[in-house]
Amino acid sequence: MFRFIAWRVAQFPLILAIIYLVTFLLVWVAPGDPFQRGDRVIDPTTMQAIKEKMHADKWYKFLTYYPKQIIVHQDFGFSFNYEEWTVNDILSSSLPVSITLGLFALTIATGVGVFVGTLAAVRRGGPFDWFSLGVSLVGISVPSFVTAALLLIFFSAKLHWFPVGGWGSFRDLLLPGLALALLPMAYIARLTRVAMIDVLGNDYVRTARAKGLSRTVVIWKHCLRNAFLPVLSYLGPAAAVTLTGSFVVEKVFNIPGLGQHFVNAVLNRDQTLVLGTVMVYSLFVLVFNLLVDIGYAFVDPRIEVGAPAT
Repeated sequence: MFRFIAWRVAQFPLILAIIYLVTFLLVWVAPGDPFQRGDRVIDPTTMQAIKEKMHADKWYKFLTYYPKQIIVHQDFGFSFNYEEWTVNDILSSSLPVSITLGLFALTIATGVGVFVGTLAAVRRGGPFDWFSLGVSLVGISVPSFVTAALLLIFFSAKLHWFPVGGWGSFRDLLLPGLALALLPMAYIARLTRVAMIDVLGNDYVRTARAKGLSRTVVIWKHCLRNAFLPVLSYLGPAAAVTLTGSFVVEKVFNIPGLGQHFVNAVLNRDQTLVLGTVMVYSLFVLVFNLLVDIGYAFVDPRIEVGAPAT
């Protein structure tokens, strides 16, 4: 196990380097000048001085300077758009908000998805099974920003049950968390249903029932543990969906997370903020995928995550 974790962690720098190069290429070739915004006219001499200060006068200077600052000084540099803030300031103030929203949405998606998928498998072919299928199709088909807008219009503007936007209380989490959780929840429900139907047909299930174990114990204690493995595999991509999907959802609900800053950074070609946000989120996704792989050993002790392929 230790060798497996060490090998996966050793791969992180190469993966992050590739992500950095691709992201750098995309933000650098994008049209527009991050230093010229609106009707503001900057003297060419002043413009050159600003670019030299940001190490952005030549693409190759920025390409080599920025990773060194991140690795050596843990400094993501100044924001091109928010001149009075550094990228570190923006990340430290808004990243905890986005992480809270993402983890809340992922918790809802996993808990509700597994519960609904299990009941749909146990009662397959019945009304609840068909109802869960319909909800799953809606969750997979409708983008999160559409769901967010509909929830905002209905529950906030029409019924006034929830605040229109903002941050600071548990109520502020509910609507954006639900909008963000609907897509992974739909996938998890269908994965759980298919896996549970397969597990329910195994011999050990019939043996456990024949020995007198109750149906509830067999389903929720024994069957669910084996049926959860496909869901565990999906949690890595689900984390990426909730983290990146929160960008637009935060914009819709006016949540002061990193999503609003990232959207503005893309629109204004704020290269340092885009790169800093992408690198931080990429590291989170890599770590979460590693935790998912380690989790296999705890869910099913028969699985050796570090074993060589045969």
